Amino acid sequence: MKFLSTIILALLTVSTFAQTISGKAFYESKTTVKTSEIGRKDMDENMRKMIAERMKQYLEKTYILTFNGNESIYKEEEKLETGAGGGMMAMMMGSFSAGIQYKNLETKQILEEREFFGKQFLINDTISNLEWTLEKESKQIGQYVAFKATAVKQVDANDLTMARRRNNDDKKVEDEKESSKLKTDSTKVKDPFDEIEVPKEVIVTAWYTPMIPVKNGPGEYAGLPGLILELNVYRTTILCSKIVMNPKESEEIKAPKKGKEVTRTEYNKIVKAKMDEMRENFRNSGGRKGGGGHMRSN
Repeated sequence: MKFLSTIILALLTVSTFAQTISGKAFYESKTTVKTSEIGRKDMDENMRKMIAERMKQYLEKTYILTFNGNESIYKEEEKLETGAGGGMMAMMMGSFSAGIQYKNLETKQILEEREFFGKQFLINDTISNLEWTLEKESKQIGQYVAFKATAVKQVDANDLTMARRRNNDDKKVEDEKESSKLKTDSTKVKDPFDEIEVPKEVIVTAWYTPMIPVKNGPGEYAGLPGLILELNVYRTTILCSKIVMNPKESEEIKAPKKGKEVTRTEYNKIVKAKMDEMRENFRNSGGRKGGGGHMRSN
């Protein structure tokens, strides 16, 4: 009864007071990657550890969500370059990470800047609120009481941020057959894309607080009766570290305009075409080069 009363009160509070609220929420994002999933299976362990350390800087970031009743901007906090290097790794990590994200909860619109292999896009999409299941479990996050909610999210097949090494019996049989072929054809190089897979769906766990009655959260996530303070999606955890409510000088929230405007479906097709091109280039070069580093001009 206490849980139900809290949720009912939260829903009433959200609809009544959300319009007058504004603020900034700071989030720390961390993504865990198993060392064993880096590179090919025969890669030297020291090399794996070195790559893992290099990847760390791209997988640990700070974001700022600037919000009011209906609108928000979510973007990475600007940092000084550490000089740790860029190259293909930086390009790959950056190409599969969202840029500035704008949400309008009233019109259900989300605008997302993306830079994909040097080309700018502006994805114009509809907020796909997940079918959240509100749980009874609660915990304290800072000074706020947060409640648990879970949902199932469908994953795009070309989202390499969700990629994992294949590990099933069918794949082992395929590997054995491929290994046998390689012994008879020393010029054939195994396609690294065959060693990874993207899950079709993942569980999303959110912790939201009715004490801040806005239906918003980090990135694309929204729709709960309170601000999302913590989010767990596959191997990524996003945790709110600081909140500034109703600042004296509120930042104006403007929808981004940078990049060629495309729908989510159109963008996913562009990504798929590029990934297919990279695989073809790898095969044609015998594995000596990693695929093209630039988008083809239209």
